[in-house]
Amino acid sequence: MIAALSLSACGSRGDKKSGDGGGSGGGSTVTIGIDAPLTGDLSAIGIGIRNSVELAVKKANETNEVPGVKFQIKALDDTAKPGPGQQNATQLVGDKSVVGVVGPLNSSVAQSMQQIFADANLVEISPANTGVALSQGEKWVTGEKKRPFKTYFRTATTDAVQGPFAAQFLAKDAKKSKVFLIDDQKTYGAGLAATFKAEFTKQGGSIVGEEHVNPDDRDFAAIVTKVKTSGAEAVYYGGEYPAAGPLSLQLKDAGVNIPLMGGDGMQSADFIKLNPKSAGDFATAVGGPVEQLPTAAKFIADYKAAGYKDPYETYGGYSYDSSWAIIQAVKSVVTANNGKLPADPRAAVVDAVQKVSFDGVTGKVSFDEFGDTTNKQLTVYTVKDGKWDVEKTGTFSG
Repeated sequence: MIAALSLSACGSRGDKKSGDGGGSGGGSTVTIGIDAPLTGDLSAIGIGIRNSVELAVKKANETNEVPGVKFQIKALDDTAKPGPGQQNATQLVGDKSVVGVVGPLNSSVAQSMQQIFADANLVEISPANTGVALSQGEKWVTGEKKRPFKTYFRTATTDAVQGPFAAQFLAKDAKKSKVFLIDDQKTYGAGLAATFKAEFTKQGGSIVGEEHVNPDDRDFAAIVTKVKTSGAEAVYYGGEYPAAGPLSLQLKDAGVNIPLMGGDGMQSADFIKLNPKSAGDFATAVGGPVEQLPTAAKFIADYKAAGYKDPYETYGGYSYDSSWAIIQAVKSVVTANNGKLPADPRAAVVDAVQKVSFDGVTGKVSFDEFGDTTNKQLTVYTVKDGKWDVEKTGTFSG
């Protein structure tokens, strides 16, 4: 799931309804759908996604990016659960003004939506999904890669590189040889833990214990005891910050003063809020640190100027780029159709997204034959002085 970009802008986001960010006047008005957790434990990230998409739509309208076309958003709350996500996908497909969807946050939610979008030729671009099977098929781990849905894309890189990147960091940079492995049994968490384990053992490290938790668990006393007696030098957690924060805190409270490391689902400012003893913990995130990218300076300034109360968080830049990819695809379709939007542009937009290439907030934005981002950069962060600090940026070398 990039820095937990906790830059908070002043102002208030207010209550946003379907259609926010649209413009008035002649021509066509089309909708970019958003599916994200806007309430619940992961809402901090979801709201950052929603705000960033809205910002892209506002910019497209202000600059008349696609002559004759105005954009608006339709944001739906999936509460980070597959059931609501599936219902949202059906609702978005049923709205004929929707030309593309940004989201979801969770790989498990994406699984429930992909077929619905594919059947309707409606493109979806996730700024956050890292589960490999979503784009390369269930047999990817054996080397048999097959793209299940041509309508599915993502601007975040996958766990096929994120987990191993973390494993190499712990083994080579942090010099840890014994790791206790924990995951939350969700598509994202379990997949991340599996790819970490494979690379860590390949590096000569030992997995001294493995446990599975539920995403809603907050009492980890039994697991803390097992970690304490295992001789582990670090804990790797496949899951998200609502459970990772309490897990790390309870380990530290029990005197298990070893780092806990996770992926982008953990790398949020809220992890630190949940765990005042998180100093020294690690997390990986896709891409480079947005605040350090020259390409992101305008996005950061525009986000602040827009007056959003909530930070853009982990996936703000990727959400903006996902939206802009849809906007550029619409622009390409309109240009190819003598300056007019076709009556049913969805299939053409899918084809156009496959061909987009532009310099975005997060760097070069383009997609490979699986719909995966061509940007394979990752960053390791560590908690230092109450915030996520860049430890290392690079690419995984298998």
